[in-house]
Amino acid sequence: MNIKLFQLDKTLKKFITVFVIVLSIGIIMGLTYLSQTTKYSPNKAIERFNGTQINPNDEMFDVPDSYPKPISEMLITTHNHIIGFSLIIFAIGIIFYFNSILSGSWKLFLMIEPLVSTILTFGSIWGMRYFSVDFVYLAAISSILLYLCLFSMICIILYELNFKKINL
Repeated sequence: MNIKLFQLDKTLKKFITVFVIVLSIGIIMGLTYLSQTTKYSPNKAIERFNGTQINPNDEMFDVPDSYPKPISEMLITTHNHIIGFSLIIFAIGIIFYFNSILSGSWKLFLMIEPLVSTILTFGSIWGMRYFSVDFVYLAAISSILLYLCLFSMICIILYELNFKKINL
């Protein structure tokens, strides 16, 4: 296929632009929720899934801020996020495939890496909950990579759709 984003019909360019912007707003809302619930802190992320640690030596009756996530909640969270992220990444990846700015191994890396990081991120949440709190660092690294790749693709798509011109 030799179709490039900058060569598309003006109406289709506008439609794809609005779609990518709306999807980006949804992604940013998810990151905002994560900020509100964890403050992007490893300790807060661990607490979110493992529950608040209560000191049994405290004289006062202490109620934890959060409880350990039960397996049913872990399953639904993982299920929803893996399916949702896969569809988002697929939609962005298909559009990104038609860009003319990047090609070859960089294009392939940006398209595949967020899918791999999705599995690593949500797998590490299970690891953090049931094996070792150190999995929080894998979750952080894979999430950073996921969003860097995703937003790189989004920026390239929006640039090519709205600013790159056909050379005559």
